[in-house]
Amino acid sequence: MMPRLETLQPILRSLRLGGMADSLEMRLHQAREREVDHLQFLWELIEDEMNRRSDRLYKKRLSASRIPSLKTLEEFDWTFNPSVPRRLIQELATGEFVRECRDVLLVGPPGVGKTHLCCALAHKAVTAGYKVLWKNAFDLADDLAKARDMDSRRDTVRQLIAPELLVLDELGMKAHQGSQSDDLLEVIHRRHGKASTMIATNRPMADWGAFLGDAAAAGAILDRIMGAAQIINLKGARSHRTRHLKFGSDDQAKEGQMT
Repeated sequence: MMPRLETLQPILRSLRLGGMADSLEMRLHQAREREVDHLQFLWELIEDEMNRRSDRLYKKRLSASRIPSLKTLEEFDWTFNPSVPRRLIQELATGEFVRECRDVLLVGPPGVGKTHLCCALAHKAVTAGYKVLWKNAFDLADDLAKARDMDSRRDTVRQLIAPELLVLDELGMKAHQGSQSDDLLEVIHRRHGKASTMIATNRPMADWGAFLGDAAAAGAILDRIMGAAQIINLKGARSHRTRHLKFGSDDQAKEGQMT
């Protein structure tokens, strides 16, 4: 008996082949119109299923990554800040540094584009199939503090160790208290050489002991990061976020004082 479309589709879905089920009618129509042979017809159905699964996994990885916004390198204003090494950033966008478990450290004052670049590179890594986790300094400090209070430190540290790329944004904007520096050191230590960590900070390395509250832990963290990290020093007098605003002479003077 000739199989019917309304019979095949439920069977495909029961086999968890929803992509093939959804495109079956369209592919049958195309096959008749183009006189596609059986092998080509089957291959196109399989591609539909693969694409659907790939898209679903991408969305799952993106949601789990907690990247705050989908910034891209294409929309980054390269002319605003000549200190941004465009060729190097584009090399990092290939995701090779994640595959090789290398670290990236972006250092520079607020507003020079560090967060935008981190968002763009993290999204590229997600698109390439890597598991990514984003933490800003405030969430990181809160998570580590709560983990100690709720006796869930081991689980929290494990979550920070697990992703193939961990992004720590604005490190230094929030002072660490108590044992948080030790927890961060453990995370960095356990990831070193096994997974990639990307850090954006506006604090020079000489200040890390101050905001971490532990000079020894800061030294140990830097020792591990410096050993295999691509360090990118960014400069800038004006904020990348307010580059489109026009200031009068008084406002320009005030902005210069604030910077």
